[in-house]
Amino acid sequence: MKRLLLIEDEPGLVLTLRDRLTREGYALESCVDGESGLERAARESFDLVLLDVMLPRLNGFDVLRELRKRGVDTPVIMLTAKGQVVDKVVGLKLGADDYVTKPFEMVELLARIEAKLRRAPAVAHRSEGYQFDEVRVDFRRAEVMKSGEPLELSAREFQLLKYFIEHRGATLTREELLNEVWGYNAMPSTRTVDVHVAWLRQKIEPNPRHPQYILTVHGMGYKFAG
Repeated sequence: MKRLLLIEDEPGLVLTLRDRLTREGYALESCVDGESGLERAARESFDLVLLDVMLPRLNGFDVLRELRKRGVDTPVIMLTAKGQVVDKVVGLKLGADDYVTKPFEMVELLARIEAKLRRAPAVAHRSEGYQFDEVRVDFRRAEVMKSGEPLELSAREFQLLKYFIEHRGATLTREELLNEVWGYNAMPSTRTVDVHVAWLRQKIEPNPRHPQYILTVHGMGYKFAG
């Protein structure tokens, strides 16, 4: 199921889109202002963002500009009541993937969503780096800094952290982590993931006994909330 984020402040449109997109098989989350939408889009893993231009607290152009500045390259379709060419140009130059002018036909929006999802990379939020709190991760160099000082991570710890970041907000089972990070099928009794998570927490968490970034989802696995 593809996960979409709708950043829109019109209650009627939110309800309409939620009903239709859910029936089409999408998992839709929503925010009603630019600031909360920016934080969710930057922190969590979404397959596509539907972003209104005229938003309270932070307009859609500023949200898009900040997302791209942070290295988040999730596909974004702009939604706006404005039809001027200049607005479309601004949005596209800031990094929008498409632009739909209100009022729009639902069938057109669905077609645009499907087209963007077909072309999107398999893993959302691909970038050269990511930062949370005092921790900065450089994917290209395979380096991690904390408060300006280098952190010594093993290759497996770095791969695990990278996978968490690329799937932030999603609950990841131990079996998935073993398959994707270690490359083999999990045995039910294995503690490999738990051990490496514990080591990683010791290095990146302010208080490893009370983690705030790599969270345990009891009975399921882990979730990265950085």
